[in-house]
Amino acid sequence: MLCAVFPAADDQAKTPGAAQTPNVVYVLADDLGWSELGCYGQDKIRTPHMDRLAREGMRFTQHYSGSPVCAPSRCVLLTGKHTGHAVVRNNWENGGWGESEPEGQYPLPESEVTIAEMLKDRGYATACIGKWGLGGPETVGHPNNQGFDHFYGYLCQRKAHNYYPSHLWRNGEKHVINDGEYFRAHQRLKEPLATEEAYQERYDRADYAPALMRDEAVEFIRDNADGPFFLYYASPIPHVALQAPQEDIEQYPRDWDDQHYLGHQGYLPHPRPRAAYAAMITHLDAEIGAILDELEAQGVADNTIVMISSDNGTTFNGGVEADFFDSTASLRGLKCSLYEGGIRVPMIVRWPGHVKPGTMSDHISSFQDVMPTIADVTSTTAPDSDGVSFLPELTGGEQQDHEVLYWEFGRQQAVRMGRWKGIRPNLKNGNTTIQLFDLESDLGEQQDVSAAHPEVVDRLRRAMEEQHVPSEIFPLVTIDDPPAEPGS
Repeated sequence: MLCAVFPAADDQAKTPGAAQTPNVVYVLADDLGWSELGCYGQDKIRTPHMDRLAREGMRFTQHYSGSPVCAPSRCVLLTGKHTGHAVVRNNWENGGWGESEPEGQYPLPESEVTIAEMLKDRGYATACIGKWGLGGPETVGHPNNQGFDHFYGYLCQRKAHNYYPSHLWRNGEKHVINDGEYFRAHQRLKEPLATEEAYQERYDRADYAPALMRDEAVEFIRDNADGPFFLYYASPIPHVALQAPQEDIEQYPRDWDDQHYLGHQGYLPHPRPRAAYAAMITHLDAEIGAILDELEAQGVADNTIVMISSDNGTTFNGGVEADFFDSTASLRGLKCSLYEGGIRVPMIVRWPGHVKPGTMSDHISSFQDVMPTIADVTSTTAPDSDGVSFLPELTGGEQQDHEVLYWEFGRQQAVRMGRWKGIRPNLKNGNTTIQLFDLESDLGEQQDVSAAHPEVVDRLRRAMEEQHVPSEIFPLVTIDDPPAEPGS
């Protein structure tokens, strides 16, 4: 059926008016919480463009990121392998915080097949714009070595902690900005500065990286409007440090902030931390608006599927106050946690003529599903993955469900099977205790019901064993490296 809807590229060129292979735009926010968009219940932060996309498409209520932190989540997204099978399972640093330290995280191996490589074989122009985090300069993990024709942004996650950096990367070349001036993205003050202008003079510069990346994304769409194209727009927003253009901050009330953030939880101080955080998300929303406007201007909006999600839940540091914004609603946990607040994320899909406007889905899905879904959307052969295509859910077909979803991170391990969620929250000193939650009746994961359902716990334990393949690079504490016997 899909082949009938999306004929081969050669046939399209010969047949005027024939259905075209769809363009794909995937927007990945960074640390955007489940309830930080208006369409997900947020009442303080303005997100008109993403709310519009939800009205024009489908909003998912049970979508999960690949991990509760950046790099492994992106690895799951791009390769379709969950963290029990993925190469990258945690953040890994190639250097420190100094200006001249090596850039990059653990490089994605050449053997891995990404969504970009899959679509490149289908004839797509491919671009990654934003934050990468899967390999630094001159490594096999560089996006140009992973199927992306074009890259612009931060190769290194540490560098992305500063929104006014000394440089970004355009493919293999440094793009020097802000006159090449470097300053640390982690500072602390003993007392507040005298004025807001004093903070701006110390921490603001002329070139705001997200604005440059937005312009690059718009240019890529303009240059490739004859399609097909794949744009992976991995914005660093709203990951701290708290930095936003002053005009965006001024959109939010001054009476929100009665105390300055002095950097005691890491990252940069700010005189109006709540307003700055809201302003960052609204700036991200405006970036998405610019992308949508360009799709319209080029006449390709109706032939483009747009997906928006986040790499994990809201952060707990850098001056961000999740409670003030009710960032995860009733969900337990934040970034770095395998409780729901760390991995359940917003997900919106718009595809005119295929996805019914204003719909909501409670289909249980995750990042590993994106690759097979895009493969189905584009009539492309996908490599083997842990994912299940959710194209039928988008188009009103009969949707296959996951038997199990799996995560591991640091000292944590979790699975979801239907209504049941099992989590080992502290794999330490041989502790393999599983907490059990019934998400249908306890979305906030407050009542551990493992004692009442031992047979369910046994099923989840077996699933954890089956889904985990040991990793020498990222060993799972206690599971891959059991504690020594007493007296040994």
